[in-house]
Amino acid sequence: MPADSPSRSHGRKAIRPALRPRELMQDTPELAGVWTAQVVTLLPGAFPGVLGESLTGRALRDRIWQLQVTDLRPFGEGRHRNVDDTPAGGGAGMVLRADILGRAIEQVRRGVPPSAPLVAPSPRGRRFTQAMARDWAARPGVTLVCGRFEGIDQRALDHYGIEEVSLGDFVLTGGEIAAQAMLDATVRLLPGVLGNAASVEEESFSDGLLEHPHYTRPAEWQGRTIPGVLLSGNHAEIARWRRSEAERLTRDRRPDLWATHAAKDPDDHRG
Repeated sequence: MPADSPSRSHGRKAIRPALRPRELMQDTPELAGVWTAQVVTLLPGAFPGVLGESLTGRALRDRIWQLQVTDLRPFGEGRHRNVDDTPAGGGAGMVLRADILGRAIEQVRRGVPPSAPLVAPSPRGRRFTQAMARDWAARPGVTLVCGRFEGIDQRALDHYGIEEVSLGDFVLTGGEIAAQAMLDATVRLLPGVLGNAASVEEESFSDGLLEHPHYTRPAEWQGRTIPGVLLSGNHAEIARWRRSEAERLTRDRRPDLWATHAAKDPDDHRG
């Protein structure tokens, strides 16, 4: 983009051309009124990661959202800036100390609206969903505290009201990958990030169903053809086919989602 071209950030900040991912967070002034993701982590070099690429990266360059990453290590104690200690009561691994995390949280949350969620990715938390992503996108931003080792001292979670949120029923070595996934799901819902708002409405989970199959050219490949209804030009029939396929996939692959969906209108889903 030429230096004198108008940006899509409504005049908030000029945009430099061809920024590399790490440069997206360097020497960037705090922008008022912009959706803000804050991340507290022992691995600041992991960010923006994939968030600096594609649509989310472009939106970051265009200042549609901003990313503030705080390294937890400088808040540690002693010569080696220790941030963890052995579990009370014994056991393997190490636990992030409440007092260390407290210093970091109080610094990054200073001036942040209370409506911005304070979250720790954790396998024991509430499951992250599309509805949660929509809720976060409607707020001023979100603060994500990435745990490491055996986790976070429970007193920090309780004292600051940190909500534990799970990406799924599995365990990662830390919260950074989960944080990036949650941010990607949320940022793409911000106005101006996706080119076609209708695509968000038709996606998996938008109405409690998995998304219908997609096809594109060529019309035939390896003996497989595009379903004729999609080439008919009859938009009402296409909509019915897509709805039927979405329901079929949800019944077959996610009976838990189907049960919830069908319970909303049992008469419409008999059989």
